[in-house]
Amino acid sequence: MKSKSLTRLTIRSAEFYAYHGVKMEEQAIGGKYQVDLDMYYDATEAILKDSVRKALNYEVAMNSIEDAIAGESYSLIETICSDILNSLMDRFPMLRKATVRVRKMNAPIRRVVSYVEAEQTMTREEYEQE
Repeated sequence: MKSKSLTRLTIRSAEFYAYHGVKMEEQAIGGKYQVDLDMYYDATEAILKDSVRKALNYEVAMNSIEDAIAGESYSLIETICSDILNSLMDRFPMLRKATVRVRKMNAPIRRVVSYVEAEQTMTREEYEQE
């Protein structure tokens, strides 16, 4: 059996201002969000050729995050996670697995918390079967 290697490409604490939430005030006033993204792919060809054309382009990945955050207003941060992951899987055929964490920095609850976070992981089905 031939061994395979996966590279993890990570984006940490990307910050956005967006208009999501259950409460009307959140959708009107907006709030600060942070996103972490871990993407796993076989980077062997990109490494051997030292070519960004063969690599998973993290600038394009950032654009996917921004499109999801700045796009349609959602009630749940879980929905934002799903939107980001689906967009990434559509844009990057070589992407095997991705984990995204979306943090709402100023959750309107009557408690002192640093943030509220949702995390979701998506894996391509054909990769799971290999």
